[in-house]
Amino acid sequence: MITGDAKQTAIAIAKEIGILTPEQDAQEFSWTGAEFEKLTEAEKKQSLDNDHGKVFSRVEPRHKRELVKLLIDMGKIVAMTGDGVNDAPAIKQASIGIAMGITGTEVAKRASDMVLNDDNFATIVSAVEEGRSIYSNMKAFIRYLISSNIGEVLSIFFTAMLGIPEGFNSVQLLWVNLVTDGPPATALGFNPADKDIMEKPPRKSDDGLISNWTYFRYTIIGFYVGFATVGIFVYWYVFDVSATDGHSLVTMDQLMHWTDCPNWTGFQVNNFTGGPDLSKTPCDYFMKGKIKASTLSLSVLVLIEMLNAFNAISEDHSLFVMTPFVNVYLFAATAVSMGLHFVIVYVPVLAQIFSICALDQHDWWLVFAFSFPVIICDEILKVYGRHRNAVDLAERQKAMKAE
Repeated sequence: MITGDAKQTAIAIAKEIGILTPEQDAQEFSWTGAEFEKLTEAEKKQSLDNDHGKVFSRVEPRHKRELVKLLIDMGKIVAMTGDGVNDAPAIKQASIGIAMGITGTEVAKRASDMVLNDDNFATIVSAVEEGRSIYSNMKAFIRYLISSNIGEVLSIFFTAMLGIPEGFNSVQLLWVNLVTDGPPATALGFNPADKDIMEKPPRKSDDGLISNWTYFRYTIIGFYVGFATVGIFVYWYVFDVSATDGHSLVTMDQLMHWTDCPNWTGFQVNNFTGGPDLSKTPCDYFMKGKIKASTLSLSVLVLIEMLNAFNAISEDHSLFVMTPFVNVYLFAATAVSMGLHFVIVYVPVLAQIFSICALDQHDWWLVFAFSFPVIICDEILKVYGRHRNAVDLAERQKAMKAE
């Protein structure tokens, strides 16, 4: 507390509001501006460098500004509140200056970063909570897009690496990026604050928006997205013995070397339901005949990104703690995105434009089976994330005690 009042008055108020505790020697943690001015630079910093409350009385504007500067030089994040003209230099110097909106002077308001319209200090807590929530939602938006886009890139990379036919064409990828990704990404901005958001330690001033752990974590999710979209494409060609469309299965070696098909002898495929007539050109099975496999792959990409949007509701809390029901806008957005996907799948004209076909019940169960594990992957990563946060908090508290 920094005030122009008399020393004994300042001490009495500090004890009443808890800045000074009964165990503390009031004289040891209280100085007038003149007393503090007589200390050396090292003594001034030493007197400020612990967790006990401090009281400064009979101070002048230059003393306030010096105190703020010393704390900033010591690496502290300093918030300064005030209402008068004499507070303005310190408010301007602080990391964040806060002025009173009702009793504050215009000079103090202009020098500040925040104005309390109701002159209630509790509003600062609400503002910090809202700021942390906005910052968290910004990160959620970025995390969602990072993992989704990494997954799309890796699906193309895995396809090229394996040498199999392309699962997506350019129109399908544009549809996913422009239409399907948009509503969930926007809805993440309406996420409520985490339940423990005010229990977390403050961020360091040099902390990046996205940490190395976040990049690693969402690269892992991206790898799974890539694996699932390519995996279901391969599964349909090589392993889907329960398919109701009656398509022929090939070996993994044949799929990886499909460009050599014209040189194969005796290669024939069935004319499956919904597929083209390939009796005379069986090698077209890997291009014209991939329509069902491409539809499955596209459907996995869409559904997995909807599930991944729910993962992004909270950075570290499980979906059992921060359930999807906390953000009804996200529910609506994912419903819109899935509805749009159903439209292009089941409206024949649109299905022809996007080179896809209708899916049956068996196909949708397959899509779900390849998509849902993204929830499990992120839940496991969140467990480790919570452990990292607990360790980091313990280390910070230990460092503060050591100081």
